[in-house]
Amino acid sequence: MRAHVDHERCEGHARCYNIAPDLFDVDDDGYSVVDEMVIPEDRHDDAREAAGSCPRQAIRLVD
Repeated sequence: MRAHVDHERCEGHARCYNIAPDLFDVDDDGYSVVDEMVIPEDRHDDAREAAGSCPRQAIRLVD
């Protein structure tokens, strides 16, 4: 699975970081600094929860 972050949609809520801080890194204002990453298989559930928590749906997961 890969995660893609749409920086145009991200509003800096940092909910992804609060759920999975080792997967989603944010700057001091809460905006994602991740563009794209490979999610380890044992972290897929955390990535889905983080993506689902984004109020702007800025995280897209692709299998």
